[in-house]
Amino acid sequence: MAAEFGRLRKGAVNTTVAAVVVAALAASQAPGVTTDGAGRKVTTGTQPSPDTPAADSATGNSPYYTDLPPLNSPNPAPSAGTTVTPAAGEAGIPATVLDAYKKAEAALRESKPHCNLPWQLLAAIGKVESGQARGGRVDANGTTLSKILGPQLNGAGFANISDTDDGAYDGDARYDRAVGPMQFIPSTWKWAGRDGNGDGRKDPNNVYDAALAAGHYLCRFDWNLAEQADLDRAILSYNNSRDYLNLVMRWLDYYRKGTHEIPDGTGTLPSGRSDDGAGANPTPSPTPSTPSSPSPPSAPTTPSKPGGSEPGDGGSGGPKPTPPPSTTPPTPTDTVDHLEDAGTAKLTAMAGDTFAEKISARAETDSGKAVARVRVRFTITGDTDAVFSTGEKVAAVLTDGSGKAVAPALRAGEDTGEFTVRATVVGRSVAGLDYTATVTERAADTLARTGDTALTCVPGGGFAERVEVKATYKGAVADKVAATATLIKAADDPDENDKGPYFKDADGKPVRTLTGLKTDADGLLELPKLYADDTTGTFLLRIATAGGATLTVELKVAAAETPPAEEPTESASPSA
Repeated sequence: MAAEFGRLRKGAVNTTVAAVVVAALAASQAPGVTTDGAGRKVTTGTQPSPDTPAADSATGNSPYYTDLPPLNSPNPAPSAGTTVTPAAGEAGIPATVLDAYKKAEAALRESKPHCNLPWQLLAAIGKVESGQARGGRVDANGTTLSKILGPQLNGAGFANISDTDDGAYDGDARYDRAVGPMQFIPSTWKWAGRDGNGDGRKDPNNVYDAALAAGHYLCRFDWNLAEQADLDRAILSYNNSRDYLNLVMRWLDYYRKGTHEIPDGTGTLPSGRSDDGAGANPTPSPTPSTPSSPSPPSAPTTPSKPGGSEPGDGGSGGPKPTPPPSTTPPTPTDTVDHLEDAGTAKLTAMAGDTFAEKISARAETDSGKAVARVRVRFTITGDTDAVFSTGEKVAAVLTDGSGKAVAPALRAGEDTGEFTVRATVVGRSVAGLDYTATVTERAADTLARTGDTALTCVPGGGFAERVEVKATYKGAVADKVAATATLIKAADDPDENDKGPYFKDADGKPVRTLTGLKTDADGLLELPKLYADDTTGTFLLRIATAGGATLTVELKVAAAETPPAEEPTESASPSA
């Protein structure tokens, strides 16, 4: 089934578009959605509010694209329980746009975990609002190559919203227009805008900023988007239309079944717009981008919709004119041929520490020329709990004037061993570059007692003072370092002694070796109380840590000294 394309204004759906919507939606129901007696798809539990002002929505209830996801097969409806597999073309999302959606989801998971925002919801809204930023026509920083503007909200068939930004975002000083890949109206962007790519700006034309803003907008109330009723409310708050809700839910369901990354600029686009002749100023149709797969030599033209003409149709019943080929110059990303290591040294760190060396990669053309302003994605892979200093396992960085991108510092977790960091070019299918990083166990190079009191005990007694040591590594506190403590036979014989002082196990039995010890956050380790058997003499306790630090402590067991007996005093003789 071929998808119908068009731009839909609220409350004005032509008969053909409605029929296509009904057919496709009936074929695959989204969660929380039922079909009424007329075959129309409706969601349960939530109705759009007729009293909600357009200015209170994200988009001003602006028009939106009515392109439907393709069906799995020509069959009108799969049987119950059939899994719908997304078609390869529509399931592909341009790399930078997909990266923006996933980063926004990660940010919301951190700041508003109760919201349960799925990135697929942002993708569904982005598809309906802008065709995924016009098929991913964005630069390496995520900004659209040209502005994406909705029609004037001048009351002629749409909401009437007078200018609120002096044309700063939409270039219109009379009326507001929805702006950017997520189609925010300026008055909403003023408070909802976010900086999603860390460049210090909040730009509705930047897909990172817009995706993060959309995520916060959808999560601004105490909604749990894992619940259908709250999900409905959030979508309706974006655009207060049941048709819009149903369409977004259809795309959400579609993307949940599987998506994949495609190069920027190769996504599919809506082929036309329909403002229903309402007198609005239509935005020129976006320039088609390069298709993701080769087209056949000759493709039939899209038939016109029956029942009337649309702007740009070329007349009622006539075929639409073929748009001119794209004249957009290649982006820097388009010129990248490969990635080179930019002098990264050996990547080694102790568990819990930050790697001193940062990963550097350089983007180059096929002739070896450096390419600036290309987004390089660094991804931590393998069985590891290491992260970047941002707290995430993925980081995207723009190359500088020398073509070099430097990843954020790596921070080792507690898992030891090797893992891999892969560098790839966002929006470009070139071979990735792998870096091996190694995490070693925590170590200490010095151990010292925290006190200097002599450790003595009488036979069969207990030592009054416990042994406490402090571990350091290169002068800094060595925390969580593994250690062992053993009562040894002699300084040159590390075997366990079979007599003299001892520790007690949980059952009170003597033990002379303790394992599984660890220093605390201050590098301190206090050993359990020591006891002595009946053997007297000088004994040795050796403490050793990972990294080779050792300390030998002297213990003395001796009988208590007997005070000298007092000599009797001679009593005075009685007087005669």
